[in-house]
Amino acid sequence: MNKMPELVLILDRLRSAHNTGNIFRIAEALGAGIAACGYTPCPPHPKLEKTAMGTDKTVEWLHFDSSKEAVEHFQRQGYTVLAAEPGGCEAWEADYACPLAVVFGNEALGVDSEALALCDGTVSLPMRGSKASINVGNAAAAICYAIDAKRHGKLKI
Repeated sequence: MNKMPELVLILDRLRSAHNTGNIFRIAEALGAGIAACGYTPCPPHPKLEKTAMGTDKTVEWLHFDSSKEAVEHFQRQGYTVLAAEPGGCEAWEADYACPLAVVFGNEALGVDSEALALCDGTVSLPMRGSKASINVGNAAAAICYAIDAKRHGKLKI
């Protein structure tokens, strides 16, 4: 298996190659890796390639049959694993230990319950609207940049 960076984004059964490509771009911008789980589109995939804009060739990535398998793998490697789920500690208030993996769940179903049960904690974004829904790519960007800012001392709360 590839040597993964200190930050890994675990993508749990994402349906959209466009969202996955967007998250590859986020990962590349932050020097993170990707763990694509289940039916999450992964390279080579024409729609992912289009939205990833070449980052599918530069980001370290792995594929796992399930997010549970990915969580177990990264925990064995010494990673703290957090799930991006409603009700967790707000992303800019959490403390982050590296190496770190964050699970982003299916757009309709969230993080798989077996994987969620294994996670070391949860992290979230506040939802003040009545729909309380945000695109997984947007959520990944907001959470990952909060993590990056906290890790590099740029965000003080």
